[in-house]
Amino acid sequence: MITILGLGPGNPNLLTREAWDILSNAREIYLRTRKHPTVSGLPSHLKLHDFDGIYDTSTSFEKVYARIVSTLLKKAKTRDVIYAVPGHPLIGESTVPMLIARAQAANIETRLVSGLSFIEPVLETLTLAKHPRLHAPRPSPFVSFDPFDGLQLCDALDLASAHHPPLNPDKPALIAQVYSRAVASDLKLTLMNQYSPMHEVLVVKGENTTEDGGRRMLNSRPSSTVLRRPLHDLDRHDDFDHLTTLYLPATQTISSLESLQETMAHLRAPEGCPWDQEQTHQSLRNTLLEETYEVLTAIDEDDPEALKEELGDLLFNVLFQVQMATEAEEFRMIDVIGEVDAKLKRRHPHVFGKLKVSDQKVISANWDAIKKQEHKHKGQERKSALDGIAPALPALAQAQKMSRRAGKTGFEWANAAQLLAKIQEELSELLAAHDNAQRQEELGDLFFTLADWADAHGIDAETAAREANQKFARRFRELEKIVKRRKLDMKSLSTDKLLTLWQIARQHTATAR
Repeated sequence: MITILGLGPGNPNLLTREAWDILSNAREIYLRTRKHPTVSGLPSHLKLHDFDGIYDTSTSFEKVYARIVSTLLKKAKTRDVIYAVPGHPLIGESTVPMLIARAQAANIETRLVSGLSFIEPVLETLTLAKHPRLHAPRPSPFVSFDPFDGLQLCDALDLASAHHPPLNPDKPALIAQVYSRAVASDLKLTLMNQYSPMHEVLVVKGENTTEDGGRRMLNSRPSSTVLRRPLHDLDRHDDFDHLTTLYLPATQTISSLESLQETMAHLRAPEGCPWDQEQTHQSLRNTLLEETYEVLTAIDEDDPEALKEELGDLLFNVLFQVQMATEAEEFRMIDVIGEVDAKLKRRHPHVFGKLKVSDQKVISANWDAIKKQEHKHKGQERKSALDGIAPALPALAQAQKMSRRAGKTGFEWANAAQLLAKIQEELSELLAAHDNAQRQEELGDLFFTLADWADAHGIDAETAAREANQKFARRFRELEKIVKRRKLDMKSLSTDKLLTLWQIARQHTATAR
């Protein structure tokens, strides 16, 4: 048998009665680490073995855990083994689930002996730090650290190795085992992908215990240390060890996708808003398009504040569409997120897989091949290179996408001179048109060829057209101001005079920019 025993958070007096009885009657135990305060209070007759040396010689924690488990299983083939770990065996102990699984496969019986985890003492320390004198004449309002309020538990190493924290910012989090300044530095960078650099965090150092058996009144002084600092300052101090835990408070305002989904679902609920309740996928089509163009406007104007607001409006429109689909039992947000995440990873095997690529051309070719396989798998194999181009795309964007798709099949101009000659040809045909029907057709051909020319030069035709519109608007508004200042009537001015004023407006707007 392998007995897996929890040593508690650090004070020997907090060992469970069951754990103490087992330790008192044992002759030897295996410690994952001696670097735990409880070890000094274990029965003196015990022969102690530890695995600290493996940590010093292995290149990764996975290899450390594998060697520990293998060693314990080998010992358990000939005798009973007691394996003692800090805290509770099932909380933050990577070796334990691995050991249980492999022991079951080898028909070796396992027994769990609970220990107090780090969670309760850390929450006690935070409570004492928040309310050091509850019996003062005017105590501050009590702040609860109850885990039922949505407390999230994470391992510092897991978060430090991520690019974005898998946390709900509307709920608090405990991040355990911030054992070094290097871990704190990587952890900070991950957290700042979601939280403000000024978001206050609390660093809890050491175990929250006393020499009198762990009892403490709420107005006594805690033995553990709580350090407050802004997130960006987390790693500017070298005060971390294996007993250091980070408490990450919830954000002060609603910040999570889940909370926004709740707002959306509430609006659609029977007690919600009648207008929201009446909407359909089709009724919101124009709104979705309008919000998209407002995002583009904010981008074109290089206005981060406007972009933040407009992206919020666009996101809410996406959530609106998903909520209606959820109510109709068509799909849910988890389906939308799951599908796009799987697609991104599938189409980036050079990032999430083992594929080696040499340059951008190989990446693009591989992307197209993967998409082709996806369509075939769905029974939507495309017969034409132009299949799948959205009909609702703006005309210039659609033209560029069509010419790009056609070019990939080999249908493209041999050189830039040929394409330029085609533009001149289309312009000549437009000028030679004898009625509006023919002019419209030739104008369309010219637009298409210009979009093709723009694509060949890496220019987004839609962006170029929008920027030209905005430039004209700036100059024309300046022209109106000039005319008004000079107390002139624009309608009565000659073309030459207007052109002169237009050049002045151009100079003014160029200077203003």
